[in-house]
Amino acid sequence: MNLQRLLSLTRQAIDDYHLIDDGDRIAIGISGGKDSLTLLYALHGLMKFYPRQFELHAITVDLGFDEFDLTPAKTLCERFSVPYTIIPTQIAKILFDVRKETNPCALCAKMRKGALNQAALELGCNKVAYAHHKDDVVETMLLSLIYEGRFYSFSPRTYLDRTKITVIRPMIYVDEADIIGFKNKYELPVCKNPCPADGFTKREYVKNLTKQLFQENHDSKNNMFHAITAGQIPGWPKLER
Repeated sequence: MNLQRLLSLTRQAIDDYHLIDDGDRIAIGISGGKDSLTLLYALHGLMKFYPRQFELHAITVDLGFDEFDLTPAKTLCERFSVPYTIIPTQIAKILFDVRKETNPCALCAKMRKGALNQAALELGCNKVAYAHHKDDVVETMLLSLIYEGRFYSFSPRTYLDRTKITVIRPMIYVDEADIIGFKNKYELPVCKNPCPADGFTKREYVKNLTKQLFQENHDSKNNMFHAITAGQIPGWPKLER
């Protein structure tokens, strides 16, 4: 996938679900992985021609793992002239040393989001952009079906009453395979994930299940994605086109 295709898919999602307004100050959650760096490319590129004016501020919640080098992400932000803030935390120590969690993902996500939203507020941002893509939408739905017994997936736009921040997901039309291609084509400076639970989670199981379904039926992922967008899930905004 080239940059033009990425910008087209991102803009389509932004327009379809009205994700950006004039004057928005958007915090991008940067984990250092391929998804968040691709989102940084997308929103930085859209700033140049999108009819609604907005600002960006990249934020990384540092979980506190040793040897987690964020220099490549910082360098990319400097190249794009996007302000970059690293929020130091002790989340890793709390999860693995204090609580000794065997299934840390849900609690980790909650703590990371809390730290990111608080930092966004302090930096004067009114929106936070997450780098979830189409595969994430489908996998979240399957996770909910298998482990919770309900048909659900996260929304492209969510207003958080407590913080008065709006969470947006501009890459929900982008396939993960295309992000991998984009990473390789543009040599994104991906930071290695230091989490010891990486690759051993329920989401990883569902990711592999989705791949198997796709191999057996190439329409399966798009069919499930359509079912989500057309399924009137509580919290999902209506298409604006």
